[in-house]
Amino acid sequence: YILTIFEKRVTEEELPFFINLKNFLNKNDFKCPKPISDKNGKILKKIKDKTAVIISFLEGKSVEKPNVEMCGEVGRMIANLHNLTSKFEEKRPNNLDLKDWKEIYKKCLNNKPEKFNEIMHLLNNEIDYLEKNWPSNIPCGVIHADLFRDNIFFKNEKISGVIDFYFSCYYFYVYDIAIVINDWCFSKNGENFHNQNLVTILDEYQKLRKLTGIEIKSFNILLRAAAVRILSTRVHDYIFHPPNAVVVKKDPFEYLNILKWHQQNEIFK
Repeated sequence: YILTIFEKRVTEEELPFFINLKNFLNKNDFKCPKPISDKNGKILKKIKDKTAVIISFLEGKSVEKPNVEMCGEVGRMIANLHNLTSKFEEKRPNNLDLKDWKEIYKKCLNNKPEKFNEIMHLLNNEIDYLEKNWPSNIPCGVIHADLFRDNIFFKNEKISGVIDFYFSCYYFYVYDIAIVINDWCFSKNGENFHNQNLVTILDEYQKLRKLTGIEIKSFNILLRAAAVRILSTRVHDYIFHPPNAVVVKKDPFEYLNILKWHQQNEIFK
């Protein structure tokens, strides 16, 4: 079992949504942690005035360098998730959206070290571009919104489970895929693009859920948007990193490279 204690990132009011979503997915045979209730049926508890939950442990581990077969597994898993959550009746807005990236950018602007000058200049122009070209009428549903390599576990090259649903929200399905592509289809420094990983993810996804014309048309801008989300939050976390923090700072320049790549390339071309 895993004990999770909730602190700053998740508000107490949102917790029932995440608990209900994981229960719904478990009932539909989707591999993710199952919240454990006590003998009175209560799931959320208090530990020293902080809300906590016990969830089931998942076998397997994340992969550093996924192969093509693993990317196929991921494509099928995302499509399965989207097909399932289309029947999930609860909704939660995305609290890390374009307007939030803009606020993060403004917060960082006056505190940035000089080495982030290029990033901040690019973010300013890119946020302006996204605001002017933001897509509409794209199919939405409850998405995971954080399907990075460290949140997908494998055992014997098969997905054994998906963790960390605390960014899940009602948003564009394509945004979920865009986050995956930016993490699963680029090398660690963000400089090399692995086209076969991309093709495999999209092919396997579309065997279970076909992308619409508007989704394909909007793919590039949402890949850029997904890159801006990570770039802006990494710059923020780097600048405002607590000196005694256990969590290691992640490199913002990786996503600077990914954003530049999408500015110059459209994957469907």
